[in-house]
Amino acid sequence: MHNEPLAYRMRPRTIDEVVGQKDVIGPSTALYKMIKSGHVPSMLLYGDPGIGKTSIAHAIAGTSNLPFIALNATTSGKKDVESVVTEARMTGKVLLFLDEIHRFNKLQQDALLPHVESGSIVLIGATTENPFHDVNPAIRSRCGEIKQLKRLTQDDIIELLEKALSDEKRGLGREKIRITKEQVARIAEGTNGDARKALTMLESIVIASDEEDGEYLVDDAIIEQMIKRVGVFGDKRGSHFFNLLSALQKSVRGSDVNAAMYYLAHLLENGDLTAVTRRLLVMAYEDIGLANPAVGGHVLAACQSADRLGLPEARIPLAQAVAEMCLSEKSNSAYRAIDAATAAINKGQVGDIPAHLRDTHYAGSAELGHGGYKYPHDTPIGSFGGWADQDYLPKELKKAEFYKPVVAGEEKKFAGIYEKLKDFRKK
Repeated sequence: MHNEPLAYRMRPRTIDEVVGQKDVIGPSTALYKMIKSGHVPSMLLYGDPGIGKTSIAHAIAGTSNLPFIALNATTSGKKDVESVVTEARMTGKVLLFLDEIHRFNKLQQDALLPHVESGSIVLIGATTENPFHDVNPAIRSRCGEIKQLKRLTQDDIIELLEKALSDEKRGLGREKIRITKEQVARIAEGTNGDARKALTMLESIVIASDEEDGEYLVDDAIIEQMIKRVGVFGDKRGSHFFNLLSALQKSVRGSDVNAAMYYLAHLLENGDLTAVTRRLLVMAYEDIGLANPAVGGHVLAACQSADRLGLPEARIPLAQAVAEMCLSEKSNSAYRAIDAATAAINKGQVGDIPAHLRDTHYAGSAELGHGGYKYPHDTPIGSFGGWADQDYLPKELKKAEFYKPVVAGEEKKFAGIYEKLKDFRKK
């Protein structure tokens, strides 16, 4: 076995060896053609860990034959950046790969940006965070390409694993390994599109396998043990975490219980219970709303139970809350109404509070013209309770209508009452 990890040894040497990411750097893309013709633009590569950001940077360096320097923004200081600038002055142009670029500090930027702008330094920045949220605008403006990489498909991972098994110089081709296509496919399936994890797992599985006459015998049980150790991808409060929250809410809104359970499980495996319960409470009122008002209380009770129980038991009440929200009637009318009212205020659509609605609990209010309020409870109307015919909005907004009912679930009843009251006002 080699000293360097298999994932390190199997990095592509040129862009033609890159596995996956065909939409970003495949032979038909503009980026591929530019690099092949000798022009390498500064760029940002954005995506989850293990999907090829570092590999693509190395492949571009190998294809372009530019002097290559790799730094990590979390550990590099101003002196490291100055060394890159010195190298660029001496050689004419260098390719700088900067990992974790969203952690780039101002001193590093000030030393580097003019040289990136002049083209003496070609910058390839890699980040797991959304560059439009977390990368400094000064950096973004100097990167002509911002490429979001996707997680590799199972077929991509299988291709990568088969290359590693057959490559005699960099891979495991010199070793005698008895492994089936089904086992390779299971490794690919269990690593969730992460090339680095897949290669690391393959190497670990081979090392952990029994030997017989100099041949490694890969066993299904060892594969399953290793897959359980892989875990989920994404970290707390990273871009992927917020994408999971967004996917959970949209799955509930779309009434897909299976998808919602998948994203809930993923979020809980990341361990941030507080963020999950906050989002579930918002969803109860934003997406279920008046169609099933009882859901708000149910979700609150589930969240309080989850907080008291803690993980892993917290998953049980939360799963019940998510299932109920998925299968409940849905309305966003109240949420849209408050947003419409807020938008009107921000546009300057305001007016004076009608005199009969103003505070009269002090001496002298009558002298100011306050008063004349009709107490609705004094005039019952059918089984509704009380209602009085008087204006409540400022006269400038008398005809404004922010609430538009959704005829679903319990809101059918509210919608009927709303329309009847509108008729009363017209009369």
